[in-house]
Formats: sequence, structure tokens, C-alpha cells
Amino acid sequence: MRRKTSRLLRGIALLSTLALGATACGGSDDDSAGKEVSASDIQAALKKGGTVTVWSWEPTLKTVAADFQKKYPKVKINLVSERSGDKHYTALSNAISAEKGVPDVAQVEYFAVSQYALTKGLSDLAPFGADKLASKYTPGPWNAVSEDKAVYGLPMDSGPMAMFYNKKVFDKYKIAVPTTWDEYVDAARALHKADPKVYIANDAGDAGFTTSMLWQAGSRPYQVDGTNVKIDFADAGAKKYTDTWQKLIDEKLVSPINGWTDDWYKGLGDGTIATLTSGAWMPANFATGVPNAAGDWRAAPMPAWTKGEKASAENGGSSLTLPSLGKNKELAYAFVEYANSGDGVQTRVKQGAFPATTAELQSSEFQSTKFEYFGGQEANKIFADSAANVADDWSYLPFQQYANSIFNDTVGKAYVSGTKLSDGLKSWQDASVKYGEEQGFTVEK
Repeated sequence: MRRKTSRLLRGIALLSTLALGATACGGSDDDSAGKEVSASDIQAALKKGGTVTVWSWEPTLKTVAADFQKKYPKVKINLVSERSGDKHYTALSNAISAEKGVPDVAQVEYFAVSQYALTKGLSDLAPFGADKLASKYTPGPWNAVSEDKAVYGLPMDSGPMAMFYNKKVFDKYKIAVPTTWDEYVDAARALHKADPKVYIANDAGDAGFTTSMLWQAGSRPYQVDGTNVKIDFADAGAKKYTDTWQKLIDEKLVSPINGWTDDWYKGLGDGTIATLTSGAWMPANFATGVPNAAGDWRAAPMPAWTKGEKASAENGGSSLTLPSLGKNKELAYAFVEYANSGDGVQTRVKQGAFPATTAELQSSEFQSTKFEYFGGQEANKIFADSAANVADDWSYLPFQQYANSIFNDTVGKAYVSGTKLSDGLKSWQDASVKYGEEQGFTVEK
């Protein structure tokens, strides 16, 4: 296993420009690795002071950092926030590989945590007491940052799924808001028949949306045990999804445009895109990106696969981690706990962040918040209920970043050719298996 792991680490390191992971160099040299760090140790570090470099694109951390510095005036938080997405991971992987310039704290999305953890790129936070915080978080985010007794980050936010719908459009055509995916298909047909310019949704193929749909349907395509991986898109849950979504593709009931484009914003604004199933972080994007449709939209629970079921899924979200090669571990952990478990949570929520902590999600203040954009709706009640109904047994691949990068070359073909969605998933599976084997994983098909 040691030889295989070394090969795996070298393979991932060579592909750092695609943000696929990090080397294990220095992981075992972390002076604090495995050692219990007491609350008094952390307090002593805060009293002594020092600088903590944080790599994060999350805008609400600016206020959190300022508040933390006021509370602990001898600590300086150096927030580096100009990178996001692949650029962020490329920089992080390159810094770890070069053993130079590694931040003390790094934001890492849930889908990427396991690849950094496997390659010893992240410190285990359990010795700092993070393992005792499990009950503070909702199941999906906590599952993403923990493995066995190890904790590789503290959840910063979450993305429980909901269906946003244009009430004005549904009312105009007297179509009931769907509560199941079968009803969703019927609503798609009715909307498009009433006005051929109107589509139930846009979808040109998106890896994140697809995995969220599979998650909710009960599919578990990825099974991971260290370097042993199983990839299988042929389970019953996947079939639920492909059988239903294929109808929408075949009947041309989804608008063939990509999200986050000008056409997408236009469609959300003029009613030609009638629903959007996405994470609970979406409301702020509606308010800033589609201001002309304020009052038209509402939130509803994600449609169920079987009437009455409440199963949901996550879409997006990230954690704050301590890279193994970072310095000032006690100070770094103190900041992460403050931001994601302490006073910083409320600070971020007040600025529009969607929490991963159950206390905030269940609070009457949070749930009674009225969204002016959604006509005064108390939408957080829907989002909180969704968060509580996310199954906690979902796994991402240790090379999910790569798998997502080839989605359009495999599953994406179902949207632009005669390829069936199920065949596209099989191609995605085969390509992911091939890559995993090339990187030294033992992959079961």
C-alpha cells in the first residue's frame, strides 16, 4: 500500500495545474500532527500573538477577520482573497508541492476535501478538539469534512437544495407547483405547450447539479476507502434520475443554455426559465443578478422522487482547513473555530451566508427572516428543513475535481447528440475509472 500511495501522490502532484490534489511532503513533519492541543494551549497562543495567513474567496470573512483581530489584538489575520475556483486549488497544490508559501488556513470545497486529506495535505483537527463539534453541524457538511475519527476542516456553509420557481409564470398558466419529479415533467410539458418560449428549467449539462440529483435519488455512485475506489452509475437511484431527466431532454423541455451566463440571467428575469433547483445560497444571486424579477420568484422544497418523501441533497458549500505545511497551528485553528463555530457564524449569516450549524438553522430569528425578493416569504424554513433531510452517506471521489472536468465530454453529450443520459453516465464512469487507475487507485467497476 505504501508504494501504491507514493505513486498516487506523485501522479496527483504532477497534475496540480488542474487542481487535482497535493503531495504528502511534510505531512508527517507537522509538529502538531497527532498531538492533543488543549484549550489552554490555544489561549496561550492567542495571548502571545502572531500572523495567520488565510486563503479564501468568501467575502464575509473580511468582517469576521476584523472582529477576530479586535478580540485578539496580538493576532494579525492576513486574508488573501483574490483567487477562487481552479486558480485557488492550483495555487494551493503548487505551494504544497514546492513546500513554500503554504497558507495557515485554506478554504476547500466539500468535494475537494478528500483528495487533499488522502494525500496528507491537511491537518487532522481532532487533536484540537474539532471532533467534539460534530453535533453542531448538519449531516451533509459534517460528513464531507470527517472520516472515521479524523476531522479535516470545519464546515463554513452549506447548500441544501430547494426549487426556486417563478410564481408569476405558474399563476399565469394556472399550473400547480410540482412536489414530485413526475409532476415536474408534467408541469414542464404544460408550460412549454402554453408558451413554446417558456422552459421549466435550463440544463446544458452540469456535474454539480447531476451529482446532487443522484444524491437525492438515493444513488451512491462513489464508494471510497483510502485508495480503494468503486465507481458505479448503474444503481436504482441513478436509474430514477436518468429515466425522468431523459424525458425532459428528449422532449426538449429544458432550455439548452448554461448557468451563470447572460442568457441564463435573462431567462430567469423574463420568465422563460420557470424554475431553478439549486442550493440555499442562491437567493443573494437572484437579488443581485435578476433584480427586475423581484417579487416574481418563490422557494419550494426540492421535488420528491416518491410523493411524501423528504430526502434532499447538498449543492455546493465549503470548509476552512489547516494545510499540513502551514504554520501557527494553534492560532489558525482558533480562527477557524471562531469563524465556523463561534461568534463568526452569526456575523456571516447577517451578511447573507447560509450556515451549516444547526443552532442557526433552527433559530426562530433565522427561520422567520422575510425575503423581500421572494415577496416576503420566510424561505429559510424551507432551506432548514432541506438541510435536516440530507442523507449523510454521500461520498465524493478523491479526484472529484478531475471527474467534474470531464463531465461535458461524457454526460454532456446527452444534451447535444442522440446519446442517452444513462450511456453518458457510463462513459463518465469509464473515464473516471481509467484516470483513477492511472493515478494508482485500486478501482472496482
